[in-house]
Amino acid sequence: MFEQETLAVIFAALMALTVILYAILDGYDLGVGMLIPLKDEKQSDTMIASIGPFWDANETWLVMAMGLLFIAFPLAHSIVFKALYLPTLVLLISLILRGIAFDFRAKALFAHKPLWDRAFKFGSLFAALSQGYMLGQYIVGFDNSAMSIMFSLISAVGVAIAYTLIGAAWLIMKCEGELQARAIKWFYKALFVSWLGVIAVSIVNPLVNDDVFNRWLTTPAYWVLPILCGLCFVVALFEIRKMIARKAVNENDDNRCWSPFALTVAIYLLCFVGIALSFYPDIVPGQLTIWESVAAPQALNFILWGAIIVIPTIILYTIFSYRVFWGKVSPLQYY
Repeated sequence: MFEQETLAVIFAALMALTVILYAILDGYDLGVGMLIPLKDEKQSDTMIASIGPFWDANETWLVMAMGLLFIAFPLAHSIVFKALYLPTLVLLISLILRGIAFDFRAKALFAHKPLWDRAFKFGSLFAALSQGYMLGQYIVGFDNSAMSIMFSLISAVGVAIAYTLIGAAWLIMKCEGELQARAIKWFYKALFVSWLGVIAVSIVNPLVNDDVFNRWLTTPAYWVLPILCGLCFVVALFEIRKMIARKAVNENDDNRCWSPFALTVAIYLLCFVGIALSFYPDIVPGQLTIWESVAAPQALNFILWGAIIVIPTIILYTIFSYRVFWGKVSPLQYY
């Protein structure tokens, strides 16, 4: 059906799609988890209710991305997870902890509920930190020098802040009243830190990778991405300042509550495309291209039919679930 070179591009594109969908969809519910106030049960219930119908399904995209990497690029899979064994273990333990805490907090005795809130909060935090560390290690080509590890640790914090940004944007869109006002403040603070993080990665990435430096230097069209990303940050800043001003005079105009989330999604997409273009066609930076690591075409041609059915089906039921549970959230929905 398709040649091996074409299949490598197709499966790389499918894997990229699943990764960015995971970062956006599970990113906001990890962000909400990290933002849970431990001393305000009512707001905690509302925040959990806002992600209740979606959080478990959002993690489907992580499973899909890892499955595609294992099936389509087995050599790259072995290199990546050999280098990232420990952060992957932390990620899995954190996601398991989140799942247990989510269910147990609804059934636990009142006195035990704060314990499960803490478990959900810190499970979300360590899941985000481990993903950020893995991203940092990927950018530096899995180098274990002190400077590379320091950059990966900074990347871990940056990704956690980016998840709180999209989590706060989700709460602005889904909540009302005092909790929405609180989410607006969270978004405002996270916006500046995320902006600095994007700038830092944009500077460090070309400095630690000569190929990336040469690519961005010789392709002026690539600079459209950081310019557009910067514009999104500026527009988001103006939007959130308008919301702060309206809240200050007790104005409950909620018509544009979706705009912070939409702008954050745009920032995510632009950053992801920038990273993808920086390393393409490498799947392991500086070591392996997608064509060098792609599996046999006979197997991939067969698996492609399954992907053509499964991925659109997941997208459709995801859209349907968001349509069903659209609108403002009530804490009672959690139960």
